[in-house]
Amino acid sequence: MSTEPGFSSLREALADVVAIPVTPFTPDDTVDTVAHRALVRRLLDGGVRTLTPNGNTGEYYALDPDERRAVTELTLEESAGRAAVLVGVGLDVPTAVASARHARDAGAQMVMVHQPVHPYVSQDGWLDYHRAIAEAVPELGVVPYVRSPHLRGERMARLGELCPNVVGVKYAVPDAAQFAAFARDAGLERFVWIAGLAELYAPAYFSAGATGFTSGLVNISPSISLEMLAALRAGDHAAAMKVWERIRPLEELRAAHRSADNVTVVKEALAALGLCRRDVRPPSSPLPQKRRAEVAGLVAGWGI
Repeated sequence: MSTEPGFSSLREALADVVAIPVTPFTPDDTVDTVAHRALVRRLLDGGVRTLTPNGNTGEYYALDPDERRAVTELTLEESAGRAAVLVGVGLDVPTAVASARHARDAGAQMVMVHQPVHPYVSQDGWLDYHRAIAEAVPELGVVPYVRSPHLRGERMARLGELCPNVVGVKYAVPDAAQFAAFARDAGLERFVWIAGLAELYAPAYFSAGATGFTSGLVNISPSISLEMLAALRAGDHAAAMKVWERIRPLEELRAAHRSADNVTVVKEALAALGLCRRDVRPPSSPLPQKRRAEVAGLVAGWGI
């Protein structure tokens, strides 16, 4: 079963660099809306055409409900038709539904459903969770964020049968072979497949059927992420891997220790460029001085 024709433009938007903007903070630990707007404009001016406010790189779980709504509205105001906006929603079903409806009313075209954080998630419960959200906003495209290696592709296929507005899948299990199998069990052509582990995994996932990838690194350098996308679209694996080699040291810093410094490294790089403060909220933590210098050195080598 295919998605409805009205969702075709959304599918195109997902087959791209799906940028996850950071959420900058002021010295008194409120959302820095001035810096946030400037960072979003920088992404747009750099050629980014798909934005995910309230993603993990945006510290979704560290924001309160009012802040999440404000980030959604700010992103939509700044994008003003220049980009598709895929708003992150999640937590319990009523909260996720309320967030999705707020995103719809604010003008968003799509929502990304964060991985359920409940400690007990059954296959059928996963399906029911996403179905409840998708059916509450039939006008919006819906993109599940799959991080569990235990979810079966057949459950994803069933969700697609029940909910035509489920248009894509952000797949973030670090196993390219498992991704290839999951996508084919779910329906390779039914959904847009997004490599949810960003640039380091994008070449491998594209070879198995992905057509877009998420990125936090894009906050630092939109041109680098778009360069990789162009190479992957052209089927130029060698060119894609040249970009991969350039960004690998920074991305490995982000991925170390079970991604403990994933957001911290991005904000440190932005601070080195003078674009926002380095502040993060618990359970993330600031980098030690040695690591700060390392990040600054890597970014300086990119010639931004």
